[in-house]
Amino acid sequence: MFKLRTKVMLIFLMLALVPLAIIGWFSIQTTEKLISSMVMRQLENAATDKAAIFERWLDERKADLEVMAGSPAVKYMEPARISDYLELVQEKYGVYKDLTVVSDSGRVVYKTSKTAVGRLPDIARNTGTGKNALHISAITYASEEKESSFFISAPIPGQNGQSAGTIYGRVGTSKIIDLILNISLGATGECYLVNEEGRFLAHKDPERILTENISRSGSFKNIFEKRDRDKAYLDYRGIEVLGTSKRVGGTDWYLVVEQDREEAFQSASTLKSIIYLTVFLCIGSAMMLTWMLSYNIVSPIRNLSKYAEVIADSNFDQPIVKTERNDEIGMLYRSFEDMYQKLQQRHNHLKEKVGIKEAELKETDMILEKTRRVAERSEKFAAMGRMGAAVAHEIRTPLTSLKLFLESAQDQISSSPEDEEDYRVAMKQINRIETSINRFLDFVKPQDLVFSVIDVPALIDDVIYMIRPLANRQECALETDIDRNLAPVLGDRKLLAEALVNLMVNSLEAVAGRGTLCVAASEDRFENNGTPVSCARIEIRDTGPGISEDQMESLFEPFYTTKASGTGLGLPLVLSTIKNHGGVIRVKSEVDKGTVFILFIPLKSGHPLQEDHGKNTHH
Repeated sequence: MFKLRTKVMLIFLMLALVPLAIIGWFSIQTTEKLISSMVMRQLENAATDKAAIFERWLDERKADLEVMAGSPAVKYMEPARISDYLELVQEKYGVYKDLTVVSDSGRVVYKTSKTAVGRLPDIARNTGTGKNALHISAITYASEEKESSFFISAPIPGQNGQSAGTIYGRVGTSKIIDLILNISLGATGECYLVNEEGRFLAHKDPERILTENISRSGSFKNIFEKRDRDKAYLDYRGIEVLGTSKRVGGTDWYLVVEQDREEAFQSASTLKSIIYLTVFLCIGSAMMLTWMLSYNIVSPIRNLSKYAEVIADSNFDQPIVKTERNDEIGMLYRSFEDMYQKLQQRHNHLKEKVGIKEAELKETDMILEKTRRVAERSEKFAAMGRMGAAVAHEIRTPLTSLKLFLESAQDQISSSPEDEEDYRVAMKQINRIETSINRFLDFVKPQDLVFSVIDVPALIDDVIYMIRPLANRQECALETDIDRNLAPVLGDRKLLAEALVNLMVNSLEAVAGRGTLCVAASEDRFENNGTPVSCARIEIRDTGPGISEDQMESLFEPFYTTKASGTGLGLPLVLSTIKNHGGVIRVKSEVDKGTVFILFIPLKSGHPLQEDHGKNTHH
């Protein structure tokens, strides 16, 4: 649907431009036809005049040759008499480059010029009918003379009506060509001479002569094809021209006269410019009138429409536009302003109420979220408590019996070093199982940490000593890179040993066969709440299948496990132990390349828990 401004502008444009466009179109068409007819008459007159001049000049040269052929000085074929006569004729006429007399047998009797320029045409070496009449050769161009020329031959009558020979005149065309090519048809009018093949025989640019042709241009078609002579075409330069042509009588040469269409229709272009300017003035007047109407009527209405959309979007931050007009538009503005203020007050009141409700809902949502988390955590710990009770009942009793049996059998075991070592390993494993059960229960009910100064290399050696038999059974290589001068840490030795054992056993289970487990320890630093802390860095690296990104997100969540027989508490216990020691744990893993667990445990000096190591520390 058209707007009011567009409708007004279209009406004015229709009233002003349609009649003007019709009149202008007829004027331009009529002017172009008149100009085209006038230019073509000028071109045809010029071509006719130039062709007549050229034909008359050729007839004069033919007559010259006939007179010279019938003169007694030439007729008797005596070189002495011929030379004086022909040199005098060449000097007086000034158009002959050279004159040559050839006997009937083909012998050159005399030639005014001794140079090789302008060799005789093939007719000089022929006999028969070709030598019994006047003949005009093709035009040639001599670059050393910078002039085109052609031969005219005439038979020399002998005794008894027989031909005694032939006289040849090489005619220079510079004088007549200058006269023909100079044409008064504006700045772009030109005249040139071509043969029936379209090759240039005479042109204002000497380099084009006999080297270029117009056979593929509209000029060539204009000569040999029937077409509307009033229509423009593309000449050999690719420029649109008007032109005509005339054949030079007695030859196969064509005189072409052309003028650029742009110059010929310059007056029509001027008329077009005037009409276009008038159209633009009319368009400008219509737009000015439309603007005046829009400024007084349409724009105020559009402004009200825009602010109505603002109110519809509840955007009351943008101020309403006021007006000082006292007419109907002014009354409409003031009514709209009153409605705007009332709606703004109602909107602010509703917005205030909504804000209060949102704050209440947000607070309620936070309380519900906290309650949900507490409930989930309580449910997990309740499940862990029940599981711990079951473990204590089902495992502790037989494990205690097994421990007592081993202790009672200690005296009966042979004193060989191998048996003693097996006994010591078995007791350590039983103790470790007891400790793990206790830690499982401690995860639900944390116990106090027993801090002491721990030699990290010695702690790692003890753990490696325990897990080496498992590595040997899997044929897994166990490599170490431990800094023996590493400063001690402050912590619970049993808990840290259990954490390292847990991580190493997990790595061996991940390798599941021949592979490599590497344990390294060195001094490093990490940031604790923005403060750098010196620490012992312990790396446990394996060549297992790695951990995917999906598994990485739930790695330390309780009860999350990918093992068929796992409980999902190993890594959460490790994380709890490291955090209770004021450290951090990081994991790096690539699928099919392995996993590395990195533990950062603060050193004894500057330990954040050193001052409070006597107090209880819970996870």
